[in-house]
Amino acid sequence: MEAILTTPAALRRAAHTWPDRPAVVDDQWPSSDTPHVELTWSQFADTVRNFAGALIASGIRTGDRVAVWAPNSYHWPVAALGVHYAGAILVPVNTRYTGVEAVEIIARSDARAVIVAGEFLGNDHLAELMRDHRAAMPDLVVAVMLDASSPVPDGAVTWSDFLDRATEDTRVEAERRADSVSPEDISDILFTSGTTGKSKGVLAEHQQTMAGSYAWGANGRLTEVDRYLMVNPYFHTFGYKAGILPCTLFGSTMLPLAVYSPTEAMKLAEAQRATVFPGAPTIFQTILDDPERDQRDLSSLRLVVTGAAIVPVVLIERLQGDLGVDTVITAYGLTEASGFVSTCTPADDDRTVANTCGRAFAGMEFTLSDQGEVLARGKMVMRGYLDDPVATKEAIDDDGWLHTGDIGTIDERGNLKITDRLKDMYICGGFNVYPAEIEQTLARLDGVTESAVIGVPDERLGEVGRAYLTVHDGSTLDESSVIDYCREHLANFKVPRSVVFIDAFPRNAAGKILKRELSTSD
Repeated sequence: MEAILTTPAALRRAAHTWPDRPAVVDDQWPSSDTPHVELTWSQFADTVRNFAGALIASGIRTGDRVAVWAPNSYHWPVAALGVHYAGAILVPVNTRYTGVEAVEIIARSDARAVIVAGEFLGNDHLAELMRDHRAAMPDLVVAVMLDASSPVPDGAVTWSDFLDRATEDTRVEAERRADSVSPEDISDILFTSGTTGKSKGVLAEHQQTMAGSYAWGANGRLTEVDRYLMVNPYFHTFGYKAGILPCTLFGSTMLPLAVYSPTEAMKLAEAQRATVFPGAPTIFQTILDDPERDQRDLSSLRLVVTGAAIVPVVLIERLQGDLGVDTVITAYGLTEASGFVSTCTPADDDRTVANTCGRAFAGMEFTLSDQGEVLARGKMVMRGYLDDPVATKEAIDDDGWLHTGDIGTIDERGNLKITDRLKDMYICGGFNVYPAEIEQTLARLDGVTESAVIGVPDERLGEVGRAYLTVHDGSTLDESSVIDYCREHLANFKVPRSVVFIDAFPRNAAGKILKRELSTSD
């Protein structure tokens, strides 16, 4: 494939190459005006152009920023690519944010328009913004009404009425702007998950975004016959740059799921014969442990992609053994590199997939600092942080290396293994302790579904480990049995001194556990 360096170019190619293949299937909104949506790539491209024309008719200029605050539905990829087609910049907003947090992102990004969902799962972000934060809103607020019975607040325009604003002239202007989008233009501003404090806005260029999305899709061997189950949120790189954009590049069908549950994911996978299913490790843990799994036909799945700082080895083994998926790939990335640093490949053996994050994606390279920190460099590394040159300089050194904050090792074959976060390491009695090693051990303890280990102050040793666990229903595990198990498998300085059983872990948008919240929760 000739290099595609902008999203408008990718969309045009998809419409030309696979005009009658399905681009998106979304039938999860029975109470909406459009309970079933199925668009071919030709129809999808037309809808995107119309959206871009409506933006232009509403006064959006080249380089303006447009925020999208909505769950996974067909509206999201239409809006995202429509923003780009109009020459504007996409600002995804985390659906877990409160109105105050969303307003902060809208203000920090100087968004000139907001695409926002109405009533959904007991929350009405649209009503909240228009009621409590109207003065902070831009003039253009487009309402994605997932429930047709919900009222539309004054000052907002519905999705359908907004699309009606497009004219032949503005659609022609959209085509002209799409022609003018350059690889060096900013495509999006994604705000980091904020696991270490206030989030930062990551500035990514079209060429950086597309290089990563192409590398991800090519590695997974995506084609136009693949049907991609999308549980990863679109506002995150995993759902957007490893989801929507690879589908556009390779012609795969998007199957959005707005609210994850193992039941709904398995139902959608079965009904739509999904072939590709990426997600955070906890997603697959819940499916593997679901009592209804054996009643579902998941035989269409050919590819599972997962990744995090910590992926239990036993999870990889069960995906291959219990779920019967042909190809399981682990990968590693971060928002500052468009989500892509390293990956295993379908050709890798089970041991490599289970124990490493593979080699660098095409266009990337990595190395380790003297302290063992993973440094990454290449086509996918961001331009920098929004309005923060100091943080940008701290993150990217003079040689172009992005400092990831992750600790890793590289084996003799060039495979990267993430052993922990630099900030998660604690020192017990003078010994460095990396919680990931303890968590890998706990993953093999019968009854444990997930674990997280942190260091807590200790007068004698400086810091000692505390393990937080979720367990299966009916588990008889207690603190002493967990500690005894760790003593059998770990050096004494690594053994947690206390164990806390909890119902659920606090998580960020990527599904990663927020350890800083654990440290203050008790």
